[in-house]
Amino acid sequence: MKKIISVILSIVFVLGIFPTVSFAAPNTENIIILYENDVHCAVEGYSKLSAMKKELQERYAYVGVVSVGDYIQGSSLGAISQGEYIVELMNLVGYDALTLGNHEFDYRMDRLAELVCLMNTKPVCCNFQKIGETESYYEPYTIVSYGDVDIAYIGITTPHTITSSSPAQFKDDNGEYIYTFNPETLYDIVQDNIDSAKSAGADYVIALSHIGYADDETHGDIEDIEDLIRNTDGFDVVLDAHSHSVIEGKTVVDEGGNEVLLSSTGTKFEYIGKLTISDGEFKTELINTAEYQKTDPDIDSYIEKINAEYAVLGDRKVAFSEVDLITQDADGNRLVRNTETNLGDLCAEAVRSVMGADIGYVNGGGIRADIMTGDITFNDLLSVFPFNNTIVLAEVNGQTIKDMMEMAMMMWPEEDGSFPHLSGITFSVNTDIPSSVVVNEMEEFVSVDGPYRVYDIKIFNSETGKYEPMELTETYTIASHNYFLLEQGSGMKMLEDAVILQNEGLLDVEALEYYIVENLGGTVGEQYRDMVPNITFTEGEQDMSQYTVSALWIIGAVVVLLLALLLTVFLIRKRKCKKK
Repeated sequence: MKKIISVILSIVFVLGIFPTVSFAAPNTENIIILYENDVHCAVEGYSKLSAMKKELQERYAYVGVVSVGDYIQGSSLGAISQGEYIVELMNLVGYDALTLGNHEFDYRMDRLAELVCLMNTKPVCCNFQKIGETESYYEPYTIVSYGDVDIAYIGITTPHTITSSSPAQFKDDNGEYIYTFNPETLYDIVQDNIDSAKSAGADYVIALSHIGYADDETHGDIEDIEDLIRNTDGFDVVLDAHSHSVIEGKTVVDEGGNEVLLSSTGTKFEYIGKLTISDGEFKTELINTAEYQKTDPDIDSYIEKINAEYAVLGDRKVAFSEVDLITQDADGNRLVRNTETNLGDLCAEAVRSVMGADIGYVNGGGIRADIMTGDITFNDLLSVFPFNNTIVLAEVNGQTIKDMMEMAMMMWPEEDGSFPHLSGITFSVNTDIPSSVVVNEMEEFVSVDGPYRVYDIKIFNSETGKYEPMELTETYTIASHNYFLLEQGSGMKMLEDAVILQNEGLLDVEALEYYIVENLGGTVGEQYRDMVPNITFTEGEQDMSQYTVSALWIIGAVVVLLLALLLTVFLIRKRKCKKK
């Protein structure tokens, strides 16, 4: 009987009466690398990234995830936990490699060290080191194996970090730099690590490059990411960050004549990048995160947990605004880095008023979010000021203020994070005069070697109720972030000798809340609907008092030489007439 049944079953399967079930093996020929950059605490994107990773793992044997920096800072969620929430989310996703952006240093190096200890995947960065040491502070690269293929990820952080992220943390007690991002030797350092990775057995080399496009701004000898590629040889792919560029995939020819694939995903999970590697061929594509509907339930649960932890603080109503307080125009174009806004005015007035200063100065790069008409929560204020900066009161002379404003306007009309939003001070800018600010290799102020763009500076006199001409030798009080007054951020080296009058750890967000509640009675009213400019832009000549002493000497010398030449010509002609 058993034999009969066995025969019948054999016949059935041969004839295909019963369907056969087959399980396709994952694709082992392709390697998939998902990548992101400049997330800036957009936590919901991690859920989609994780879901995408798991979905691809069902089809491909080798799926990795990498980050190109600027993840722990950028929202109230990041600020409240000083990056810890973000690190925990990234651990849940699971990363193969990541590098450091400039904003990873915003909570200071001690805090970064604590966060690195919490990271399941340690960051790589080849160009950050202690001065005088030969080894990089972090591992310069990591090699990850995907089957028989070894991929090296080399981390690169913008040299601009030294001035854009709290310079004091990179100095010793004497104010001397003890750390460097090596702007002058970056190409050589990167090349050495490309060669080292290949010698260590890497089949392919991928850059996790937080360099970006710098517009007209230069970082030492580094112009932008394409400049880096053209001066090195050996990258197969460069995944870039810092400038929030959206690049699906373009090729740049390197120093060896090879085409290098370049890609970047924008910011805040605007896109998730997908790099496909197949037998030495590389392809990048950007996936619109808003259109990708899948999420990871585990990540979603964690986001709900951390949102609940700070909801009591973040959702607390602080005040009310009758007007939209903006950082951008109606089309979403950013304004605060080259244009005054009503929100910038509010922030500067809050800083000046709370500290009782002559001048309030808030940089455009430090104002990060709009406040729209309606209830204002503490979370709204924290989104405006997410960096945990403190407000400092200092005393400086008029010349220092003039140099500071000149430095702040150096890049205008290009965007610049130090663009000033002001209270208690007005001035004009001659747009026909190019900047003659001189900076050192660390992008720190040295001097103004030529005419000043900034002129007609006036300081508000609270006794007279009028703006009066600023005197270069007089002293004035200025309230601003610790970033400037204590740490000389954005290269404001002229402030290193400022006399610190008050530094008691008052957070900028606390100052903003206090001003709105106490000075404005809890309502930002119609007086802020139309912004009153503190900066006037002009064209044409200005008075000679705006020129430096050296410039005046040069002009005077030229005038003397011309007069001497005219006199010589006159005497020669007179002598000839006498001979005749």
